[in-house]
Amino acid sequence: MAPVTALHAPRIFDGHRWHDGAALLVQDGRVAGIVPWAAAPAGQVLDLPLVPGLVDLQVNGGGGVLFNDATDVDGIKSICAAHARFGTTATLVTLITDTPDVTARAIAAGRHVQEGGAGDVPGFLGLHLEGPHLAVARKGTHDPALIRAMEDADLAALTTTGLAHLVCTVAPESVTPDQIAALAQAGVTVSLGHTDADHATALACVEAGARMVTHLFNAMSPLGHRAPGLVGAALDDGRLWAGIIADGFHVDAASLRIALRAKAGPAGLFAVSDAMSTVGTGLHELHLNGRRILRQGGRLTLACGTLAGADIALIDAVRWLHVTLGLDLGDALALATTAPAAAMGLSDRGHLNPGARADFFALGPGITADAVWIGGVRQ
Repeated sequence: MAPVTALHAPRIFDGHRWHDGAALLVQDGRVAGIVPWAAAPAGQVLDLPLVPGLVDLQVNGGGGVLFNDATDVDGIKSICAAHARFGTTATLVTLITDTPDVTARAIAAGRHVQEGGAGDVPGFLGLHLEGPHLAVARKGTHDPALIRAMEDADLAALTTTGLAHLVCTVAPESVTPDQIAALAQAGVTVSLGHTDADHATALACVEAGARMVTHLFNAMSPLGHRAPGLVGAALDDGRLWAGIIADGFHVDAASLRIALRAKAGPAGLFAVSDAMSTVGTGLHELHLNGRRILRQGGRLTLACGTLAGADIALIDAVRWLHVTLGLDLGDALALATTAPAAAMGLSDRGHLNPGARADFFALGPGITADAVWIGGVRQ
């Protein structure tokens, strides 16, 4: 067993509360505890707070790489490394609707990384397949020519990926409750999105095993007083976790505040980046399925003006939630740490309680990521 390493910090957020004048104890890549300075062994002294690593369940790209264009080990490595620089220590690399061949390559690459065939890939959590089984009417930036109903071959492929963590975003228009049940039984996290499904249909999907909603409010019918739809189901049903893009463009601040107050538990909301390849780069544009996406004023859009993913890392969402929305810093951090970890059933991530993975970072001025550790190793 390795010796205990102590990192002394002015403040440490464990995912639930702050500890002032404390030291984080790390041993064998795990958190051994948080203790007062006086009770800690000698170690590294930091002048910045320590907080849990961010958990991002929807990352399409980063560092100049879009997963759809690089469905291989190198693509996964590049995306995870790009987001690790911004404090994201657990990443679900996300594939936007594409062909069956591209999807198969993405799954194979994810499995290869998971099995260790590519060596250590810090920050890789698993895959999120957003489509192709969506509703064309709510396609967003997804190519309508590639959207299709789920067939037996698709179901067989998705239930036998071997991935420990897989999210599949589907629309009730393109899947059946039996297919949702089969996915859930196989350990797939079924997320509902890109849909015009009514409230009753959404609840039927929840009964079948769906447990998540993809980017709440976006690419779905709006909440109506007689037609609550998927938004109403997400807010009213305590079984549904819901991701939300907190960049100031995808969801109005007032709507986000309302959602935070209205969400029934025990499941809650969690922040996602929906990041594209521009994160960490000076790129002015990118391409998806042959279509040009422009980067202007913090937004990514198709030529028609449709939002096409987001131009943020998850730390930017935390900053927006705290500075613009006015959330307490701990609450803003929790939406990007403990909440997404809980949504995925990860008991050892998103917090710094004893036994957790030693994934954390030093919170710099202006809510930035200074130094980052994954599994106790500084990146």
